[in-house]
Amino acid sequence: MLLNALPLLAPLILIVAAFAPRFLQGLSVQKGAQFAEYATLGALLIAVLSAVVLAGNGSGDSVLIGFLGIGFSVRLDIVSVVMLLLVTFIGWVVVRYARTYLDGEVRQDVFTFWLLATLAAVLLLVQAGNVFQFFGAWVATSVFLHKLLLFYPERVAAQRAAHKKYIMARIGDAAVLGAMLMLVSTYDTTQISLILSAAAQGAGGALALAAAALLALAAILKSAQFPTHGWLTEVMEAPTPVSALLHAGVVNAGGFLLIRFADVMLLSPLVLAILVMIGGFTALFAGLVMLTQPTVKASLAWSTIAQMGFMILQCGLALFPLALLHIVAHSLYKAHAFLSAGNAVQNVAAIRKPGPVAVPDLGAVARAFLVALVIYGVVYAVLGLGFDFGGKSPQAIALGAILIFGVAYLLAQGFADEAPRALTQRTAVYAATVTVSYLVLQRASEWLTAGTLPATPPAGALEWALILLAMISFGLVALAQATLPLWSYHPAAQGLRVHLSNGLYINAISDRIMGGWKRTPSNTGAEQ
Repeated sequence: MLLNALPLLAPLILIVAAFAPRFLQGLSVQKGAQFAEYATLGALLIAVLSAVVLAGNGSGDSVLIGFLGIGFSVRLDIVSVVMLLLVTFIGWVVVRYARTYLDGEVRQDVFTFWLLATLAAVLLLVQAGNVFQFFGAWVATSVFLHKLLLFYPERVAAQRAAHKKYIMARIGDAAVLGAMLMLVSTYDTTQISLILSAAAQGAGGALALAAAALLALAAILKSAQFPTHGWLTEVMEAPTPVSALLHAGVVNAGGFLLIRFADVMLLSPLVLAILVMIGGFTALFAGLVMLTQPTVKASLAWSTIAQMGFMILQCGLALFPLALLHIVAHSLYKAHAFLSAGNAVQNVAAIRKPGPVAVPDLGAVARAFLVALVIYGVVYAVLGLGFDFGGKSPQAIALGAILIFGVAYLLAQGFADEAPRALTQRTAVYAATVTVSYLVLQRASEWLTAGTLPATPPAGALEWALILLAMISFGLVALAQATLPLWSYHPAAQGLRVHLSNGLYINAISDRIMGGWKRTPSNTGAEQ
């Protein structure tokens, strides 16, 4: 149990590095930033060693450093170790990037302090072994991030975005606190592993169901789901490292909340159904809006909202191992996307403009969808011989089919009459590769989390209805995207584009309700 407490050293190292410049005389700002980079590298090493401990000793809880169930403890399992590795790696990359990016800034030392504090809070969150540590770290992450979002407090746009996020975060905090108190009252323990074990046996009652609903509300708010997504599209006034950390790490906390308390969430099929509907709609809505955005950062923000919607959809379908896989993949991709956004603009501008683009007609699109589904079925059947895919849940099969719709869009370009044969062959190879990669990663995530995360329950009538609704909805959107050149110049489409580019004005409504346009430096700075 003592070795299980090893992960606590990771946030401790970051806290020491954050305060070191305030106590070490003669330590320059640049040296402090370099010290911070070394600290995050040390935290990454602790995460690697924690993975070794898990491999050697298996899952378990550490001793509680505290009393009466309140204090610091670690739940060491595959979920916490994966998140520790992810957060420390991205944290190291972001801190290293920020050291150069902010070199010469007047308040670079302040930025480094709050960046390390935010990372430390996230690390305490993902390894929490008791509900009070979980709640404290959840709140601390939001409060410290608020400081980073207001790094340029004189910017009105930064004030408005931070104010809107502040309101959403406090509602989410209240929901998490309520859920934790209900869980403690229901199961008579603060230890998360004992709560999950009891919930897995079906114990809980009305308070556990209410706790599941509050956890879902907190996850929706943290993950910027419709219609509470507006703040995430406006937090671009902070330095780029903050955007990378927010989009690649902090916003994923909503999904992690649902994954960590997966056994509790399974107690309420109704709550899961609501998550499917909200997550699915958010993914479709944000995905369409993303296509209309003129700037790179705005497009990336809407992409994050869409990806978080898909993650919430996965949790609602009780595909928790796949949601964890999604968090890892999205975090790595989005951190790279934000930190390389400037180069991306330059690279696109330097690309020689292509010639005429092959436009697929309706026949080519229909063939593409058919071939994509055939590839999915064939690969699924072949891999099933060696990877035991025969017992997969209909939820997982449907999710794979939804992802294959994206492959169909790729195939449609190659199936156009004007497309050269090489393009057709290349897209077919890409489609098969993507399908194989997804199914192998899907199986690997399920194997790694077996015994830690609950298996997907059999689909009932409600689940089947949601599965069909999701497949039809995502299929229609994929069809619309594939045939976009055929109808995009219609006057009605042009009008729709204007409305979508403004996010259907949902953000403007929230501005009016929250008074987000009236923030001033004097009253914003009071929000801690």
